[in-house]
Amino acid sequence: MAPAAATAAAGRKSPVTVLLLYVACAFILLFLLTSYSPRLQPHSHGRSLHRRLKLHPKSFPSSPAASGGSEGHQQQQRNHHHHAASFDPAIAELERRLDDKEWEREHYRLLHGDEDGDGPDDHMKEWEEFLKEEEDFINDDDRFNLADRIHALFPKIDVSPTDGFVSLDELTRWNLEQARADQHHRSAREMELYDKKGNGIVSFATFNTLRQESHGDGNMLGFPWWKEEHFNASDANGDGFLDKSEFNDFLNPSDSDNPKIINLLSKQEIRGTKMVMES
Repeated sequence: MAPAAATAAAGRKSPVTVLLLYVACAFILLFLLTSYSPRLQPHSHGRSLHRRLKLHPKSFPSSPAASGGSEGHQQQQRNHHHHAASFDPAIAELERRLDDKEWEREHYRLLHGDEDGDGPDDHMKEWEEFLKEEEDFINDDDRFNLADRIHALFPKIDVSPTDGFVSLDELTRWNLEQARADQHHRSAREMELYDKKGNGIVSFATFNTLRQESHGDGNMLGFPWWKEEHFNASDANGDGFLDKSEFNDFLNPSDSDNPKIINLLSKQEIRGTKMVMES
């Protein structure tokens, strides 16, 4: 019996040997997975095979004249779509630059009398070329790497608390901040039309006169938000002028936290409800 037991013991591998075999197999498997996993092979100039990223400029609301008369303005209203604010401030900045070019194009037409837009529009060609250049930029991994952008943005979002995780509240706060930045930028550009002196303030008389010249009585919101009552409610410090922040509230009353605007909108809502009930 002793020789048979010795033979069985000799054929059995020691625990150390088995462990080394398992480790070796694991390394071989890891190497194979790493070597044969699908990768995005870069095209020329660092361009990857991922779906091409698109910029979505949010066109400024234009006047009937800039849109090609009242019919053009109605068509613009039908084609109007809401665009969410960009998640990445770098993308948002590119889209604002596109918005600015579109804004300048529309008001160039208005100022130079090309209301019908029949002639060659060099500004539109420049806008399209600029759009292509910027889209090429954000789709070039060497110049705009998505992984690097996420790595850079994460600590800016993870702030309440800074715990290495991004919560729903933190994402909501971040998106609201980007939307506010977009809104303030658009309001500032619109204010340039009325702040002729460039001193950062606008009076109702100046605003009303210039708006009547370019827009007439029509508006996209469907109620007389530009009237003096609303202007005065937007004038938080009561000095008779609107600065950039107040002008932004004036253009975007539903997003304002100004108590006077909230009170005015509430009164208008109650008044409208009463009229519906009485009719």
